[in-house]
Amino acid sequence: MSRAYLFPGQGSQQVGMGRGLYDSSAAARAIFDEADAALGMSLSTLCFEGPEDQLVLTANTQPAILTCSIAALAALREAGLEASDPPSVVLGHSLGEFSALVAAGALSFADAVRLVRLRGQAMQDAVPAGTGAMAAVIGLPLAELEALCAEAAEGEIVSPANENGGGQIVVAGHAAAVDRLVALAKSRKGRAVPLKVSAPFHCALMAPAAERLAAALADVRIGASSVPVITNVEAEPNVDAGRVKELLVRQVTHRVRWEASVQRAVAMGVTHATELGHGKVLAGLCKRIAPDLAVAACGSPADLDVLKGPHGL
Repeated sequence: MSRAYLFPGQGSQQVGMGRGLYDSSAAARAIFDEADAALGMSLSTLCFEGPEDQLVLTANTQPAILTCSIAALAALREAGLEASDPPSVVLGHSLGEFSALVAAGALSFADAVRLVRLRGQAMQDAVPAGTGAMAAVIGLPLAELEALCAEAAEGEIVSPANENGGGQIVVAGHAAAVDRLVALAKSRKGRAVPLKVSAPFHCALMAPAAERLAAALADVRIGASSVPVITNVEAEPNVDAGRVKELLVRQVTHRVRWEASVQRAVAMGVTHATELGHGKVLAGLCKRIAPDLAVAACGSPADLDVLKGPHGL
C-alpha cells in the first residue's frame, strides 16, 4: 500500500473550520498560535468565529486554509498515524501546493503562511473588481475547450484555469471573454456555470501577482523535500529544491493540472490518500478521477478517531 497526502485549495473555507482540532490537539493549537504570531493578527479567531465576509477575502482565505491543513497534519502526527503509515508523495490544489511543501519539509510553516497571505492579496490586487471572471465548464474535452477559448478571446484573455477531473474544467480571464466562452460552450452542448470569485485566478491576468510572489520568495529558504511533491504546473513529482520557487511563481498564471496530478500519483503506485484540512472537496474530485483511490478525511477530531480505529488508515 502506498499513501498520498492531499491538501485543498480555495473554496473549502467555512466559519468554524479548525476549531475542533484547536480544542482537542496541542500540536494543532501550536500551529494556529504560530500562524497568529507570523501574521500579526488573530487568524485563528477569523477561522473559528468569522465574520464570513472577512474570511472569504482571498488574502484571508488562503492562509486560513493552509493553517487548517497544517494543523490537521500536526494532529495526525501527534496521534502517531504518520509514523505507522507515512506518505510516499504529497500534492495540493493551487494554494494547497504550499501546504504540501510544508508537509514535505521544504518550506517552513511560518514562511508559508506569510507567503500565501501575500499571494492572496496580490491575486486580489492584480485585476480591478469586475474586470475578470471564472466559469466551470462540464462535458467538453480539453482540446475542444481550448479551441473555444481561442475563439472567444477576441483580443482578450480566457483560458483553462483548473483541470479538476470528471469532465469539469474551470476557465478564467476577462469577464466579457468568459461570457463569450460560456455562450460558445453551451452551443456545443457543454454545461457552463459562472463562478462567484473575487478574481480570475490561474490565467495570464495574474502576471502582476506572480511578480510580487517571486519578489517575496527571493529571501525564503527552500529545504530538501522528504517526499516528492507533485506540482500543479507540471503534474510531475519534484524533489529539486532549486526548482520550487520557479514552479510556485509559474503556478499563479498557469492552470492547475489536478486531474493529471492525481493520475500521476496513482501511476506511482498510490492506492490510498488522506485529505488534510477542512472539507472533502478533493475526495469528491478524486472519486471522479480515480474511483479506486481510497481517500480518508483528516480535518476534525471525529476524523482522527476514525483514522485511529481498526478500519482507519
